[in-house]
This record gives sequence, structure tokens and C-alpha cells, in this order.
Amino acid sequence: MLLPLIGRNIAYDLVGPENGPVVAFSHSLAADSGMWAEQVPALAAAGYRALRVDLRGHGGSGTPPGPYTIDQLADDIVLVLDAIGTKQCHFVGLSIGGMIGQSLGIRHADRVKSLMLCDTQACSPDDAATRWGPRIEAVLKANSLEPIADATIARWLTTDYKKAHPHRWQQIRDTIAGCTPGGYIGCAQAIGNFNFVAQLKTVKTPALVVCGTDDPAGSPEEVRHIASLFANGSYDEFVGARHLPNMEQPDAFNNVMLKWINAHK
Repeated sequence: MLLPLIGRNIAYDLVGPENGPVVAFSHSLAADSGMWAEQVPALAAAGYRALRVDLRGHGGSGTPPGPYTIDQLADDIVLVLDAIGTKQCHFVGLSIGGMIGQSLGIRHADRVKSLMLCDTQACSPDDAATRWGPRIEAVLKANSLEPIADATIARWLTTDYKKAHPHRWQQIRDTIAGCTPGGYIGCAQAIGNFNFVAQLKTVKTPALVVCGTDDPAGSPEEVRHIASLFANGSYDEFVGARHLPNMEQPDAFNNVMLKWINAHK
């Protein structure tokens, strides 16, 4: 579905019982809502409605001029909640999606019943310029994410996952390659320009912060520290997973997610 706005659209998908509590999802940089496919059936079977929203310039969403901010991307989630007539939701976000969840907790606390933040950071990495600079340069040169697709998915998923699920792996790899350069760069610039560390202590919404223990973007110790910054923060981990534990270990992820959401109805 599309939410038409002035100069752009936001693409979203809503699946599950019409009267079920809404669980909103926000994906990682260069992915799209399809990365949550393993979560939707479990949620629907448990009586929830899964709301998946594509970031600006990702999936089916339009690409307004960048750079973007994390707060702007969070406001896009609120716009979709308003459009579907939902006052409150549970929120699950991964990587930049987790950053968006932090902004929601800080600035839109009345809209979120619980937060599940996966493989994320609470501020821009110290090496943001050197980490994303060469990637952005490669994308600009090719006017495509094709040159960085293989390196990106290697950080996201293990080689064992690729061997066991070659078609699903290819879907994600193709999604990375198909992301718009403007959307990727605009969102990468948002990651490179935020710091929520001092504000997270003001967030009263229950927050579960999780990670794959083999995620090269952040160690369990770093993610555990983020959980400690929240007034009501908890931590969990998925041993052996990289950046997308929801795909690598879907049953374990879904069990943790449903237990968390059920506890905060």
C-alpha cells in the first residue's frame, strides 16, 4: 500500500487480524520490508497485525532529496500509524530501524507500547565517515548499490545461512543491489549524524535491545550497554547470528519477540 504525501509516497504493508494490536517494523539500511517475512506469520497466528514500512528510497517508498535525519524517518512511521488509524503500536526495528525506534521512544512515547531494538547503535559510530564514505563513493560512481551488495550481505548473514537458504539469500542480495542510491545515501547520512545517548534515560517505554553475537557492526557488550541506558531496558542475544538474527534464527527470534510483546500488551 502507498501513503501519498506531497512530493513522495511511503510504502507499507499491513497483515493480520483487523482488530489485532499493531506491531510496526522498520528494516535496516539497504533492505526493505521483505526482511521481516519470517516474522509476519508468527505474529498473525498470535493475533497481531504486522505493519511493515519501507524507509525513504527503499522498497516501494519514494526518494525525497536528502540528507535525512533519524527523527524524520521516525516521523514517517507516525504518519503511517495515523493513516491506518492506530494510536499505539509495539515497535520492532533493526539497525537504522532500531535508531528510529529510539527516536520514537524519545519524541513519540505515547505512540509506542514497547520497543524491540535489534543490532543497533545509540549514536553515530566514531568511524562513520570512514565506514560509509567509501561505500557512498562507490554507489555514486556506479549510480547503483551493485558494487557494495556482496560486501553488505556478507556482514548481514553467515555463509552457513547462504548454503542452507540460497534463494532467500539471493532475494536479500538483490534487494540491496536494487535500493535507490538517493535513499541509501540519505539514510546513511542520518546514521552519521545522531546521538541519543543522553536522552535514552528519559524513555519510560519498555525497551528490549538484542543482537546477533557475531554482528560485525556491534559487539554484545556494546549492545548490552545500550540496553542499560534505558529506564526500563532489557538485553538478549542470538548466539552465532550476524546482523539479521530475525532471518538467521527466525524461530528463536520470534519466540523472544512474542514473549516480549505479550508481556507488554
